[in-house]
Amino acid sequence: MKYFAFLLCVLPVSAESLRYSINWASGLSLGEATLRADKGKEAWDFEVTMDASIPGFALRDRYHSGATLDLCSLQLEKSFTHGNRKADEKITFDQQNHTASRETQNGGGKSDLSVSTCAKDALTFMQFARSELAQGRLAPQQTVVFGAIYNVRIEYTGAQRIKVGDQAADADRILATIKGPTTDLTVEIFFARDAARTPLLARIPLSLGTFTVELIR
Repeated sequence: MKYFAFLLCVLPVSAESLRYSINWASGLSLGEATLRADKGKEAWDFEVTMDASIPGFALRDRYHSGATLDLCSLQLEKSFTHGNRKADEKITFDQQNHTASRETQNGGGKSDLSVSTCAKDALTFMQFARSELAQGRLAPQQTVVFGAIYNVRIEYTGAQRIKVGDQAADADRILATIKGPTTDLTVEIFFARDAARTPLLARIPLSLGTFTVELIR
């Protein structure tokens, strides 16, 4: 479920909040996700919250990210409940020294990661990718921090007309390949062909099947 947060973020002019339905492969709704972005005078503030359930298995996630105005990460907070598994951690970026400190709450330990120049957490990276797409460019392949370090490559496959809810929409189809310590998947994402490149729909292949995340109009 964490890849929903990884993939569906927005870069509005100043502030935006969007709601998405999280659906089983059959079309059955599992819950909703809310995406929020706010631009302050000195920094961006991003948040993704999700509340979904598979029978007998609760899924509740919250991801909060801060970044400079030029989209270099400052910090990332992650908390989630997946059934009986719970996690709560914070990653603080030192952009000058190219490091990120990952600290698990409640005495879970601390570790340091080496990161690239203007390193990005997953939420901030997607803001950058959206901004590049709006300017007619693709974000270059790079590493992204989301607890572990992931290599992300984006491929544009052309324009396509899709159905979102009961409405048709023109969209740009993007394939995002994500590789990490235990992850190797390709996600299909459709962005509206508006100025903000609003994310409309994503199809995410997981072990339980392909899930969809769809904008609620």
